[in-house]
Amino acid sequence: MTVLLYIGGVLLFILGLAASIGLHEFGHLIPAKKFGVKVPRYFVGFGPTVFSRQIGETEYGVKAIPLGGYVKLVGMLPPASESNPDRREGWMRTLIADAREAEMDEIKPGDEGRLFYQLSTWKKLVTMAGGPITNLLIAYALFAAYFGFYGTIEPSSSTVIGSVSACAIPATEGGRACKASDPVSPAQAAGFKQGDKMISFNGTSVKSWDQLTPLIRANGGAQAEVVVQRDGSTLTLHPTTTVSLRPDLKDTTKYVNVGFLGVSPLEVQVTHGLGYTTKQMGVFVSLSAKALVQMPVKLYGVARTALGLQPRDREGPMSVVGAGRVAGEIASTPRGTASDKLASLVMLLASLNLFLGLFNLVPLLPLDGGHMAGAIYEGIKRRLARLVGRPDPGHVDVARLLPVAYVVGAAFLVMSLLLIYVDIVAPISLS
Repeated sequence: MTVLLYIGGVLLFILGLAASIGLHEFGHLIPAKKFGVKVPRYFVGFGPTVFSRQIGETEYGVKAIPLGGYVKLVGMLPPASESNPDRREGWMRTLIADAREAEMDEIKPGDEGRLFYQLSTWKKLVTMAGGPITNLLIAYALFAAYFGFYGTIEPSSSTVIGSVSACAIPATEGGRACKASDPVSPAQAAGFKQGDKMISFNGTSVKSWDQLTPLIRANGGAQAEVVVQRDGSTLTLHPTTTVSLRPDLKDTTKYVNVGFLGVSPLEVQVTHGLGYTTKQMGVFVSLSAKALVQMPVKLYGVARTALGLQPRDREGPMSVVGAGRVAGEIASTPRGTASDKLASLVMLLASLNLFLGLFNLVPLLPLDGGHMAGAIYEGIKRRLARLVGRPDPGHVDVARLLPVAYVVGAAFLVMSLLLIYVDIVAPISLS
């Protein structure tokens, strides 16, 4: 059963990934067709064709390896200008000339005026931004579904005890299990139980956990009188709180010695609306942008892991192979309900779409952001020429940047292979 659940989780992830890729490409296809660009091919995946069908002038299909996709827009590269023709002198010129010839082979009689490079600047931007923006919209929709239907686990506003600590561990050592040498927590020693409702602390009536926490902290290492409600009855307990290092309430990066009892509030599941989703989306975008900036450093750590020089960083990047393994673990873990697992898979796909959307906006060819940068540059040149009364400088020749695109593409390929290898030999595990 566990194996079947694991396979089911991986397959569900693959389907979600393929759908995300397909919708990304539709984000390019729809505006391109709207603006009259000829689109001969639309495929999800790479490698051998599994299925395809001709609808109008476009062939729609699925290929065997669901690790990407593409939409062929005719006329991505403009013809060489008379003032700067392609010459087959040097490998760079040869690459540019060959790529331009391949592009020209796609242009048939009657395609004039339907070429991508002939679009205005704003139409180019809309067409190329359509893919990554679609990924960002998918991410937002998935986050909204997660927060709206599943929600977040948050401390209850009531004073009901959700858990009682078995021992007293300083906050600076949080996360570890109790040791035999650790002192028993005051709450455990005094007989507090999960489900007890705190009524008063040292004679002060408490209605919320926020009201209770400062009272416990201010008690230091003295004995306290605590009234609780248990199973419909009221009883008084007399714990002696201990002084322990805890995060400062005003600055959680600092630690202070305060009174410690060893009780935590009951946690409840809270759903949220679109306002909360929008706020969290901003947080996630910021975190993902920082992760992109730190990618070279993280990849250096991944390379060291591949060589056996350091353990795998659980917070580091992973390939789609690693993400698929995580999806399988989520589905097959004995912990949590079916809704918990589904919610975790939704978050995984949402995070993947968010990262893909931001990654494709990086202004480097062959990414969508590279084509957008070229369109913006072209628009600025033309606008400046009009302002100073000079002739239209014409289209920006992005073909001249193909050597850069090949280098960037090769770097992405090496990065992908490295991540896949490490995800196989030293995978990130949930356990």
